[in-house]
Amino acid sequence: MGRVHRVVVLALDGVYPFELGIANRVFGSAGGRYEVRTCTADERRTVRTSSDFSITVEHGPEVLAEADTVVLPPFDTSFITETLPPAVAAALASLRPGTRIVSICTGAFVLAAAGLLDGRPATTHWALAEIFHRWFPQVALDADVLFIDDGDVLTSAGAASGVDVCLHLLRRDHGSEVANQVARMCVVPPWRDGGQAQYIEQPVPEPSSTSTAATRQWALENLHEPLSLAGLAGHARMSLRTFARRFQDEVGMSPGRWLTQQRVARARHLLEASDMPVDEIAGRVGFATGTSLRQHLHASIGVSPLTYRRTFRGAEQGAP
Repeated sequence: MGRVHRVVVLALDGVYPFELGIANRVFGSAGGRYEVRTCTADERRTVRTSSDFSITVEHGPEVLAEADTVVLPPFDTSFITETLPPAVAAALASLRPGTRIVSICTGAFVLAAAGLLDGRPATTHWALAEIFHRWFPQVALDADVLFIDDGDVLTSAGAASGVDVCLHLLRRDHGSEVANQVARMCVVPPWRDGGQAQYIEQPVPEPSSTSTAATRQWALENLHEPLSLAGLAGHARMSLRTFARRFQDEVGMSPGRWLTQQRVARARHLLEASDMPVDEIAGRVGFATGTSLRQHLHASIGVSPLTYRRTFRGAEQGAP
């Protein structure tokens, strides 16, 4: 597999214990492909958490200079500032050029204060979007998504979206088979539908309300069919208007957009894990032609099916 990828988690005061462990749990379950270390921003090895205990960390900021990926877990909102503490600024300045940086929730405030998000797309927890935009108007904030991959900088929303972005990186680094295996080990879905819109405060449906979940599962089992909005609504036994509204409320996007996302995701998996021709994959996932698949894949990730397949096959064979 070549050199082990070094992941360093930077624990700051007020860190949330659950999110602090995400990178270690996810990357540490990838069969030795990653080495995960946790460090502080200064020589103090004790970090206050958001809970009623502190933790002792084995490493100081010196390990940041050896990192291939740095993860910034979130911390309590009482610790967020518009400018960086000197120790944190110095720690981030020690990163090697090209180091991949990942933030979870309030971790984006640190990256923005360091100027690492200027002119770039980014996200954070939806509840903090207003203050983030006010403090850092130079950042292209999108508070409707679970995470944003901007190449060497990735930002994610609150709590469990840290799992989403780490699994995404596993998928990017080693393909869907590894990511799916780790997701099963962690007992989480390898990919979550929708964005933050589905978690923003809104009235909770009455217990008697009908969900679209069963229809979504049925659609996933029949992606090869020409699914229509009328067909989905009919399966859910709802009117078109009711189904479209309820689907948007539950998933955070329209049924058509969701279907396209699922078809592209299934196509990506087949490109990674099989030798099927592009036209055959298109038929299996519900695109009318190989040309349609090429157009949707390019719109989604900016590459052709053959380029995407070569990228992942190259990674499997140990190519750089």
